[in-house]
Amino acid sequence: MKRVLAIILGGGAGTRLYPLTKLRAKPAVPLAGKYRLIDIPVSNCINSEISKIYVLTQFNSASLNRHLSRTYNFSSFSEGFVEVLAAQQTVENPSWFQGTADAVRQYLWLFREWDIDEYLILSGDHLYRMNYAEFIERHRDTKADITLSVVPIDEKRASSFGLMKIDDNGRIVDFSEKPKGEALKQMQVDTTVLGLTPEEAQKSPYIASMGIYVFNKKVMADLLEYSPEQTDFGKEIIPSAANKYNLQAFLFQDYWEDIGTIESFYEANLALTQQPLPPFSFYDEKAPIYTRSRYLPPTKLLDCHVTESMIGEGCIIKQCHINHSVLGIRSLIETNCIIEDTLIMGADYYEPFLERQENLQHGKIPVGIGKNSIIRRAIVDKNARIGSNVQIINKDRVEEANREEQGFFIRSGIVVILKNAVITDNTVI
Repeated sequence: MKRVLAIILGGGAGTRLYPLTKLRAKPAVPLAGKYRLIDIPVSNCINSEISKIYVLTQFNSASLNRHLSRTYNFSSFSEGFVEVLAAQQTVENPSWFQGTADAVRQYLWLFREWDIDEYLILSGDHLYRMNYAEFIERHRDTKADITLSVVPIDEKRASSFGLMKIDDNGRIVDFSEKPKGEALKQMQVDTTVLGLTPEEAQKSPYIASMGIYVFNKKVMADLLEYSPEQTDFGKEIIPSAANKYNLQAFLFQDYWEDIGTIESFYEANLALTQQPLPPFSFYDEKAPIYTRSRYLPPTKLLDCHVTESMIGEGCIIKQCHINHSVLGIRSLIETNCIIEDTLIMGADYYEPFLERQENLQHGKIPVGIGKNSIIRRAIVDKNARIGSNVQIINKDRVEEANREEQGFFIRSGIVVILKNAVITDNTVI
């Protein structure tokens, strides 16, 4: 795997995850109480013994850069690195990244300097665990020019994805973007060719791209240079290469979730609390998910009732009822609160006890959640200051709302409290 260079696409402005991306790049969005989205592909690379990793981004990259530089430090005796490449304007490229392929094209001069055989193109907003070594071995065994990682899907979900058709050797021969009706039927394939049993193949007769690719070094350079008008890998570059190049499919059969929307992000986080087996587990010792070491104290629970929840380190929680929720690092929850079906991202810092007391005396709201508050079906971003007797329950069952000046949005019926927001005492949302 020393002959592989990984390129993680950090995405654009992250509009589907807004307002979580208001002050940070999409890959820097907190996940599961203590991680960030970028930790998933980087950890998969490290566990697959791929240590040369670039992350391409152009929006709000400061916190992402800080996280990566503090987290991933390889030995000076190795070539390993994790480095952010932000969009930049040059004489040759005066514009920002125009798409996934354009982002790679603008830094092709840098990637070429490495003596490698393949580029591994990854996405920064998926939740999954994969051994990329198996993916790359499939690419080499089939003598492919490009290999796409695909997931088998059933007919019900198939029309929501970009689908592919393969021949009897697993070579990709056709693409169709979110087909319907008869066009959808035409995209059925025999997935036993990729390793499914006949029973599994009957249930999932379609294959969809995960947005994860392996390119031979020269092939990617040729495709990007000879088609400068094409800016996206999945929609333009790869479909147009199907006739000229050997495109192969690699079947991935484990858990994979695109968490690029508020609803999917919320559901994926809360699914981690399931017992006995959540769909994705952070408790795999052989393939751990890495993140920044913070050396926080243990969480302190004072007379609390906690069910089906995950709680990060460094929290102080007093006489509360917490159910089916994820609480991030340094969360502070005062007495008699009810937290249900909620993701609380925690805080970046502690307020000293005397400062908190002084704030309360002067009518200011400290970081955390105040006494007697109720929060249901919500996402509370970092450093939020929520007062006492607050109810965040979406009482009017609103599906979509923009209340940025009041410190919150509603997306798919989920209330999202902004980072650093202040919600005053007795507020009802």
